[in-house]
Amino acid sequence: MSRNYSLPDYNEYRLQAKERIWYTAQGLFLVAVIGYFFYRSWLACIGLLPVLYLFFREKKKELAKKQRQELSMQFKDLILTVSANQRAGYSIENAFRESYKDMTMLYGEEGIICTELRHIMVGLDNNIVLEQLLYNLGMRSGLPDIVQFADVFIIAKRSGGNMTDILSKTAAVIEQKTETDKEIQLMISSKKMEQKIMNMVPFLIILYVGSTSKGFFDVLYHNLIGIVVMTVCLGFYLAAYLLSKRIVDIEV
Repeated sequence: MSRNYSLPDYNEYRLQAKERIWYTAQGLFLVAVIGYFFYRSWLACIGLLPVLYLFFREKKKELAKKQRQELSMQFKDLILTVSANQRAGYSIENAFRESYKDMTMLYGEEGIICTELRHIMVGLDNNIVLEQLLYNLGMRSGLPDIVQFADVFIIAKRSGGNMTDILSKTAAVIEQKTETDKEIQLMISSKKMEQKIMNMVPFLIILYVGSTSKGFFDVLYHNLIGIVVMTVCLGFYLAAYLLSKRIVDIEV
C-alpha cells in the first residue's frame, strides 16, 4: 500500500488522453456543422472555435455529475459493508480496511470507491486519523451526504456515539436519495429525448429547405446582413440549448 494515488476533485472532471482526443473530434465536428449550416463557410469555423470551449465545459460538467452519482452509490455500499464488519467485531478503522475486498469484488480495483479506500488505508498506515481522511473525501466529493456523514462521524467518534447505528442510518439516507434520483431521471427521460430532438430541428429544417428549394437561403450567406442575422440566430440557438439543459438537469 505504498503507492501514491492522485486524489481527484469530484467537482472537476479530469479528461484522460483518449477522452480528450474523442471529445475534441466531437467538438470539431460540431463546429464544422455550425459553420456550414449557419455560414456556408469553412473559414467561419475558425471564428466558431469558442464553441469548442463551450462544448468541453458542458461535457466536463456532465461527466463530473455522472462521476459524483457513481461515488454516491458506491459510498452507500461501502457504508453498508463497514457497518456489517463492525457488527462482526472489527474496530471502525479495521472495518474500513476489511471492506476493501468486498468493494473490489463489486466494482473492481479501478472503481472510484476502491481508489478512495486505498487512500484511506495508506493514511491509516501513516497515522492519519480516520476522521480527517473521511472529511477530506467529503470536501473533494461535492456530495452533501458524504460531507454530513464526515461531520457526524467526527462528532460521534469524539463523543463515543453509536457508530454502527450512524453507519446504518447514513446508508439508508443515501439509498433513499439514490432511489429518488433514479425515479426522477426515469420520469424526465422522455423530456431529455425531446430536448435532444429539438436541438437537431434547426439543422434539419435548414437541410430540408436547402435541399428542396435550391438557392432559398443564398441571401443569408456571404454578405454582411446575412452574417449578422445568422449570428443572432446562432446566439438564440445556443441560449435555448443551455436553457433546455438546465431545465432537465435535476439533482436530488
